[in-house]
This record gives sequence, structure tokens and C-alpha cells, in this order.
Amino acid sequence: MIVRTLEQIIGTEREVHSKNGNWVSRRFVLDDDAAGFSFHETIIKAGSETHIWYKHHIEAVYCVAGEGEIEDLKTGEVHPVKDGTLYLLNDNDEHLLRGGSSDMRLICAFNPPVTGRETHDEDGAYVPHPRAAQWTKVRENNPG
Repeated sequence: MIVRTLEQIIGTEREVHSKNGNWVSRRFVLDDDAAGFSFHETIIKAGSETHIWYKHHIEAVYCVAGEGEIEDLKTGEVHPVKDGTLYLLNDNDEHLLRGGSSDMRLICAFNPPVTGRETHDEDGAYVPHPRAAQWTKVRENNPG
């Protein structure tokens, strides 16, 4: 059993800040925990806009505080995000995530799991998982 508290993560290598200051991610479960997913608390700063395109990951996000919006760059649709909203980036959806008038607190699960120190590249993506081919095969064999 693994038990971790937010207080144990803040200020350690499991707390990752974006280069531009738009977000901070506290990574509770990582690849080396061997759970098959990673689990994070991410704070999106009020008034920020972040381009994200997880080309190599699927992410489920549940908002537990604050408000903002997500824009699907393929369709142009904009969806409000507030406490109680879940969005699933199940098709490697390129998007803009915008913080509203207060910081958004998001609870996120990634598959494949992140290793821990990832930040977004110039396309808004994380690097592929070290065993990306295996994860792709699992998804292809289990279409949603």
C-alpha cells in the first residue's frame, strides 16, 4: 500500500512547475509506482492560457475547485470547467486550457503513466512513455 499526502509532495521532485508559471503539478502516483497510470493534482493559475496536446497520453481531468474553460482546437468548441466537471482527452485532443478568475484545482489521471519530471514541449506534449509501444498496443486491443 502506498499512502502519500499533499504536504509530503510540495517542495519535492514530485512537484513540477511549468516554465511559464501557468500551472503546478503535484504527482502522487508515477510510473515507478507500477500502478499502470499516474495521478496528479494540477493547479491552473487564474487568467492563464496553456496550449496542450498530449500526443502520447490519455488524460482524465476532474475539477474540484475554481473555474476556467477548455477549447477543443479541432472543433473550436469551448467548454466551461468548474467544480464537478470532468473532461477526458481520449483522442489525444489538442486544446487550450484557460484559467478563469480563480485558480483551478484539477485531479488528473494519465495513461500511460508519467515518470515524474515531464513538462510540455513546444507542441504542448509530454515525451512518449519509455514503453510507449506496449501502451499503444494495449489501447489498440481495447478500443473504447
